[in-house]
Amino acid sequence: MADKIIILGPAYPYRGGLAVYDERLAREYQKQGCEVEMYTFTLQYPSFLFPGKTQYSTEPKPDDLLIFRRINSINPFSWIKTGREIRKKCPDIIVSRFWLPFMAPCFGTVQRIARRNKKTKAIAIVDNVIPHEKRIGDKFLANYFLKSSDGFITMSKSVLKDIGNFDTTRPRMFSPHPIYDNFGSSISKSEARKALNLDENGKYVLFFGLIRAYKGLDLLLNAFADERLIKMNIKLLVVGEFYDDKKPYLKLIDDLEISDRVKVLPEFIPDSEVNKYFCACNFVAQPYKSATQSGITQIAYHFEKSMLVTNVGGLSEIVPNGKIGYVVEPDAISIADAIVDFFENERQQFFEENIKEEKKKYSWDKIVDAIKQTANKTMNYDNKK
Repeated sequence: MADKIIILGPAYPYRGGLAVYDERLAREYQKQGCEVEMYTFTLQYPSFLFPGKTQYSTEPKPDDLLIFRRINSINPFSWIKTGREIRKKCPDIIVSRFWLPFMAPCFGTVQRIARRNKKTKAIAIVDNVIPHEKRIGDKFLANYFLKSSDGFITMSKSVLKDIGNFDTTRPRMFSPHPIYDNFGSSISKSEARKALNLDENGKYVLFFGLIRAYKGLDLLLNAFADERLIKMNIKLLVVGEFYDDKKPYLKLIDDLEISDRVKVLPEFIPDSEVNKYFCACNFVAQPYKSATQSGITQIAYHFEKSMLVTNVGGLSEIVPNGKIGYVVEPDAISIADAIVDFFENERQQFFEENIKEEKKKYSWDKIVDAIKQTANKTMNYDNKK
């Protein structure tokens, strides 16, 4: 009999990397013959807590997925009702997402209630135990959620280690972030640049995604003031919605006198438009000051683009230095050195040939297998008690 899976986390009509991931995971389960349902929010964030313009997707509703909107993140009655509903359905596994302690009360309560049927196992995909921007109460909330789960999957080894500070008995496994292959097919560089009104023969570095302080855009901007990059006329595309005040970044661009080489598009890019930006660039930069893992890396893998990441969190685990890109220290000089080397020594073709082979490691069936293995270890553990 096929497994029955419930995925608990962001999904349509919500937008963003978490929703994209959860929906792609659901399709992988479907591909493997499982019965899959998704439980998402009626209210994800109260508007005063959400830093962006909108929480909602502009893409068409996915007709191939069964999505139930049930959870209000600040209404305990919805948590109890959802937990009871899932408990009655008796899924084999609840796959939940944990990325922010704010979500611990609702997801932790749902899981506790659902697991009372003595059948369902709750396996959490943990993006972060403690968030990049720390707040009072984070540890208490994280502990509440983790104690409601039967096992854990992490996509970086640093998060796997962090879980050990809260729990040492439940099974946990590292399984790298799979490749985001659901942003459309590659198009030619010429076609992409024409669509974006870019110089067909220009040298472009792409910074993509939501802009927050820990992602180090300021480091990258300072790198672009390097005389070597100026002489080579290397340009920067900054594409993504600002979740921080954008004025300091725009002022920094002016102060560094690099506005002629930096194009800022301060908007959330719909899934169907993502391929244009990745296919238009030569190189993708992630100059993060702190990190666990990043979906941007896996989009770059899909479009076979060379990358620069900083040596923080789990980023270096999936970007072999000197093989498909660069792992550098999070400072402007190191970032500039790598960008100069990439263009001056024409590394693009070499890196992209290696990416074609390296990307094979990050298939979706591997994380499904990791979830199943973790659930089985949980069952064995329970039987021994």
